[in-house]
Amino acid sequence: MRKHRTALRFLGTFCILAFCWLTARPQAEMTVQVHMVITDAMPRMEKSLPALNPENVKVKQGKRYLDVVRVIPAQGDNAALQLMIMIDDTLSTSAVGHNLTELKGFIGAQPPSTVIGIAYMSNATANVAQNFTADHDLAVKAIRLPRGTLSSMDSPYLSLISLVKSWPQQNVRREVLMITDGIDRLRGRQPAAARLGPGYGPGPIAHDMPTISVDATSASEISQRYNVIIDSIYSPGINAHARGSWTAQMGLSGLSKLAEETGGECFSLGTSNPVSFKPYLETLEKLFNNQYYLVFRAIPKNKAGFQYVKVETEPKTKVLAPNNVWVPAVTERE
Repeated sequence: MRKHRTALRFLGTFCILAFCWLTARPQAEMTVQVHMVITDAMPRMEKSLPALNPENVKVKQGKRYLDVVRVIPAQGDNAALQLMIMIDDTLSTSAVGHNLTELKGFIGAQPPSTVIGIAYMSNATANVAQNFTADHDLAVKAIRLPRGTLSSMDSPYLSLISLVKSWPQQNVRREVLMITDGIDRLRGRQPAAARLGPGYGPGPIAHDMPTISVDATSASEISQRYNVIIDSIYSPGINAHARGSWTAQMGLSGLSKLAEETGGECFSLGTSNPVSFKPYLETLEKLFNNQYYLVFRAIPKNKAGFQYVKVETEPKTKVLAPNNVWVPAVTERE
């Protein structure tokens, strides 16, 4: 009799577990198709490495590898690129002036599939001097020396947010090249707790930029939300080093954060003035030529939102990709 009861308990437990597994299984397999643009930072040379394809690109969400649907080279009919070049109006004209000729050459060398816009960052906005155009001569003519002056609200990150919010969505590559020192002058001089001990005076100490600007995080998130890749070239603005080497480093760190999290690249010679933009622009052009649309199926949650994903290749090479993808809610799935 005791054996009979034990067998019944075992059978009941088995049935409950089987029922839970069967009811949970459809939910676990529920997926939604999403996409992002990735950049192969190690161009394939002849036959040394195979071109990126669904077999050698992996996308990991948590502990699970997701189903890669397509890996489409951004070439031929898929080569369309919208490139906005944003120049900080606080830049030192003596530092950046001779590099603008190289920037003009870069613009003129872009293929017809690339439309280019020019904007200047000032007063926390993006002042567009030339809307997107396939006439690269018009874009070149819109390039001018930065004003080299301060406004009441100078934040390259708020200027970027203003641009991205007003950028009509289209199913093409969207990229921004920011030329700035990354210093958020609007958020400067925030009081921080004194760390030198009571002998150095009471109360907090004001620092120009004690940490990376909080707006750098907001700019990164909105850029990822709308699939905009952010590249940057560090160039010092007026009085950048007079504000202290730490502030200059925080500005560069903000630009690096933007590039890393959106799948772009940050070019700099530390916090020094670059001798030339040419090597940076040549590298950027190579990156443009090695981009792909990555389409995969992510696991949705009850609410739409960001989900952290990691893009890998086999064999492992350097791939630039956004940290997060926007996944629709379960009710919004296909």
